[in-house]
This record gives sequence, structure tokens and C-alpha cells, in this order.
Amino acid sequence: QVQLVESGGGLVQPGGSLRLSCAASGSIDSINAMNWYRQAPGKQRELVAAITSGGSTNYEDSVKGRFTISRDDAKNTVYLQMNSLKPEDTAVYYCKALVQRAGLTFQYWGQGTQVTVSP
Repeated sequence: QVQLVESGGGLVQPGGSLRLSCAASGSIDSINAMNWYRQAPGKQRELVAAITSGGSTNYEDSVKGRFTISRDDAKNTVYLQMNSLKPEDTAVYYCKALVQRAGLTFQYWGQGTQVTVSP
């Protein structure tokens, strides 16, 4: 089994910054894509940022230029640096990892971390 543990959420003023972390542990051969999603109250979960095993990244339009996704494969950890935060960034943020084990690919989700942007 694999566990994803997120950290780094909290309350921040508009214009502020937060850095989210998501550490994977357990039975892991390797990790392919690692993604960050978010879900605001009353809205569907949306993909915010993605990073492949090769380091290629992709961002949702509203966060381009403000958020940066990165990964440390030695630590099986993905990060989301969030700058210039806006109230509309308020949501629960989830990480997802595609984990390789015994030749198969498994999808795992973290438990979510709350990000609140408010004066």
C-alpha cells in the first residue's frame, strides 16, 4: 500500500505565498506523473498542476506564472509553490500520484490540505 501525506496549507492574505508538499511512502518502485488538484466549495475538483517523471510541467491557466510544481524523486515528494495568492485560490488541495509497482500502475490520492486566502 502507498500513502500520500500533504502538508503546508493554511490561512494567508491575498498576495501571500504558501508551499504545499506531498510525500509518498510505502511500496513504490517508481512514480510517474504527480499532480495537484483543488476543489472549492460547490465546485468540481480541477487539475491545477502536473509534472511528469521527466520533469515536464503543465498548469491550469489561472495559476500560470504564479504557481510552480516540482518534485524530488529521492524523497518521493511533490511540491507546489504558490505565489501571489488570490481569494479565488481558496480550496482544498489534493495531490495524486501514479505509482509503479510490480509492473503495474496504481493511482493514489492524498487526504487534502486546506488553503484559505483571505484578508
